[in-house]
Amino acid sequence: MADHPGLVPAAELAAGKGSRFPNESADYREARKRLLAEEIELRRHIERVAAQRRRLPPGGEVLRDYRFVGEAGPVTLADLFGRHDSLIIYNYMFGPQREKPCPMCTSFMAALESKVRDITQRVGLAMIARSPIDRLVEAKQARGWTELPVYSDSDGDFTRDYVSAADEDVPGYTVFTRRDGTIRHFWSAEMDMSDPGQDPRGAPDLDPLWTLLDTVPEGRGSDWYPKLSYD
Repeated sequence: MADHPGLVPAAELAAGKGSRFPNESADYREARKRLLAEEIELRRHIERVAAQRRRLPPGGEVLRDYRFVGEAGPVTLADLFGRHDSLIIYNYMFGPQREKPCPMCTSFMAALESKVRDITQRVGLAMIARSPIDRLVEAKQARGWTELPVYSDSDGDFTRDYVSAADEDVPGYTVFTRRDGTIRHFWSAEMDMSDPGQDPRGAPDLDPLWTLLDTVPEGRGSDWYPKLSYD
């Protein structure tokens, strides 16, 4: 991928940077410089995609009066914004048919728990599932979470409109905006982008678990997933 005009080419930038570590070979350093150039390209591409996302035209206006049940009682979609103009909603897999929450969703939510106060300095944040609120609170307390705001989509209207028309128990990540009192859909993660032989993933991957595993020789693999508990 060509560099953006005005930027130093990635290969040139990589050639003048990087560290050296004890006893490494010349072959290792040369391969590492080539990888560093790709990492620079990846960072730049991520930034270009983020900028393109921010330039999306206005999404569809939200015309339904979606209602949820939170830990303090009933709320509307507008209430979830709080004082902010943007709202992130994560629909997690813990429908009434599940005995326990999805381990993958739980892994992602666990990563968010300690960042809620940082995130909500900038945007509204809500975790939504189809189970009754009592089950969501019980599961939250079992994990020792105190920060993540959980809500029940008890009637399923929101889930069917923005996550699964068939009301399937699947994850969803949706962003809404509120401008001059009008709420609009801004962006949603719309599909599994994995190629054959890969575990389900999107881009960028929001769960730091997978990002860290991508830095080690074993990688993330395709047959391992987090658990709710370990012996």
